[in-house]
Amino acid sequence: MPEDMLNQTAFVQITPQIDLAKINLDMRRLKKQGCRYVFIDEVTLMDDFIEGAALFSDIFASSGMKVVLSGTDSLGFLFSEDQELYDRCFMLHTTFVPYREFENVLGIQGIDEYIRYGGTMSLGGVDYNRSGMTFASRESTTEYVDSAIARNIQHSLKNYQDGNHFRHLAELYEADELTSAINRIVEDINHRFTLSVLTKDFKSNDLSLSARNLLRDRNEPNMILQQIDIAEVTRQLRELLEIKNKPEQTVAISDIHRAEIKEYLDMLDITVDIDTVYLPDLNKKEKRTVITQPGMRYAQAEALIKTLMQDDVFRTYSLAERNAVTARILSDIQGRMMEDIILLETKMALPKCEVFKLVFARGEFDMVVFDPEAASCSIYEVKHSAEAVEAQYRYLVDEEKCTTTEFRYGPITGKYVIYRGKTQDINGIYYLNVEEYLKGL
Repeated sequence: MPEDMLNQTAFVQITPQIDLAKINLDMRRLKKQGCRYVFIDEVTLMDDFIEGAALFSDIFASSGMKVVLSGTDSLGFLFSEDQELYDRCFMLHTTFVPYREFENVLGIQGIDEYIRYGGTMSLGGVDYNRSGMTFASRESTTEYVDSAIARNIQHSLKNYQDGNHFRHLAELYEADELTSAINRIVEDINHRFTLSVLTKDFKSNDLSLSARNLLRDRNEPNMILQQIDIAEVTRQLRELLEIKNKPEQTVAISDIHRAEIKEYLDMLDITVDIDTVYLPDLNKKEKRTVITQPGMRYAQAEALIKTLMQDDVFRTYSLAERNAVTARILSDIQGRMMEDIILLETKMALPKCEVFKLVFARGEFDMVVFDPEAASCSIYEVKHSAEAVEAQYRYLVDEEKCTTTEFRYGPITGKYVIYRGKTQDINGIYYLNVEEYLKGL
């Protein structure tokens, strides 16, 4: 702001003890003093904000003041927009922080850093300090889910329509188990990425995938993960990640509870569904739920590594061998996370296009971007590798797959491999650096 505007500006910090009546008095005082620009932070802490938010637009904004409201309770803003503010406000969502903003605002570079810590605008301090990052550990991640997601959803539902909008979640709220249930649903969604669906025959998808990859390694095949006690590692993993039903729960979480909680998570931009399309069976379509804050997801991967390190057989191998195995597991997980990030950011950047994974009877395209208006598409492979290898684009040059895709989605206008190396053209296949790609969206 130029100096004259800054001299007409006030910043207000809300605490839970403040209500709209007190803010109304302060705003009137500020207006009399000639204040035209007011920034109010943590406005959703006020219990009567959702029901009385029109105060800011109808009384003060309409008289020429500019009011900026901010806070951590995104659902409260959405409810206030629906009930009080209507079309009299401009909403800016900051729950989802894309890689471009992560790098530009926080000054942290690299897709792996984004995978490990990305998702919020918080550094946990003035200087970049990993121990202070929101997703630096599983404990800090759990605290974030509890405070920034679960409690905020419960707080907003309590204050929206006099608490009459809980729907099927009312029984969980009355039993004081709604926050716990939201936490469990977030964890369940997260675990489906790194683990198989929670069943009696629970096993770690990441563990089995890494075991196969290590065994098939052309240079140094490794059988470590075949020799460890899978059942014991799995048991420890379940215990570590608290994938269990707590005996003290009085209300069972049903499918309708899950559906309604997922609906709120979608509204908050915490989760986004990405389509997986199958050819030639177009009737078969699946959705993969992507957590928009990758650091939250990566914390689960570190929990897996911590569990593996406790296995008796695993500890009999040398440090170098153990490090090689854990590095391979993390690389596999980071590769799948990088794929999800690219699908998510591409989908959000190109709302007029269809963005999906395309699966054939053998093989798949990691991403297809279909433009219905242009009646054309582009196809992509996503690799966490920094090296360009011919085998990476073998599906992109598969004539049968390309012909089938063009029949359904129009001419293929570009074939790309997104990876961590430098941008280059190899035999007509465009290799794109992942950071450059994401910043260019």
